[in-house]
Amino acid sequence: MSTEFESLTTEAYRPELAEIDQRSTLDIARAMNAEDATVPGAVAAQLPRIAAAVDAAAERMARGGRLLYLGAGTAGRLGVLDASECPPTFNTAPGEVVGLIAGGPAAVVAAVEGAEDSRALAAADLDAHGLAPEDVVVGISASGRTPYAVGAVEHARARGALTIGLSCNAGSPLAAAAEHGIEVVVGPELIAGSTRLKAGTAQKLVLNMISTISMIRLGKTYGNLMVDVRASNEKLRARSRRIVRLATGAPDEVIESALTATGGEVKHAILTILGGVDAPTAGRLLTESRGHLRAALSAAGRA
Repeated sequence: MSTEFESLTTEAYRPELAEIDQRSTLDIARAMNAEDATVPGAVAAQLPRIAAAVDAAAERMARGGRLLYLGAGTAGRLGVLDASECPPTFNTAPGEVVGLIAGGPAAVVAAVEGAEDSRALAAADLDAHGLAPEDVVVGISASGRTPYAVGAVEHARARGALTIGLSCNAGSPLAAAAEHGIEVVVGPELIAGSTRLKAGTAQKLVLNMISTISMIRLGKTYGNLMVDVRASNEKLRARSRRIVRLATGAPDEVIESALTATGGEVKHAILTILGGVDAPTAGRLLTESRGHLRAALSAAGRA
């Protein structure tokens, strides 16, 4: 086990950095910044695999499937973070995008020893959430060997769910277990084995792509506007008004009237303005178009 661990690129020791603690703070910051700058290139090398995974995921989600992230430690926390941002950004339903971390919610802020070593725990967590064949399960692990992440993918694939394995080492068991293996090889860390650094950054970038592009494919945006934003506070209400303004060019009084008539629903408000329909018709057209505003606008023009 020790030999296998030491062979991982993410765990490699870099002798040239052995005296980094004796450098100035500015020099260390420059070194970290230079390391971070290599991450986007590593992600770029995996873009075809990422795109294939996203297309497959969006197809499942369009049929009612959910997106479930599973990981341990930093990887699990990144999954929880990405999932938690989807409701306010894309107005996803509760449980539509889920982040599960080995050891449960307490592990988000404190280590739960041994939780990551259990394949059975991952299977139990998925079953507790009613895993279904339409679902998409993303196992996240910097090493690509974490039993919790590998076990999640193995269990999900056996149940017919779509599986994606995201790791930062080549030839990982996680990628091998998944239908879509994504291996973003970022190389050794500045601090040996501290995969919250480059590996964590790479994982966050890929998770951003998986969730964001899937939501674009599901009609959660209009162009690059967040038309499904949930206006749950004053900042988001102001953002809602601005989005309607950018999409329609309408004057403020028209925007306010449209948002009031549609209960603050940005997508519906845009449709009433651009499509020349009332709020109930906007709601019907969006339901018929499965939430795709462009398709609803086209239908409004034919009505």
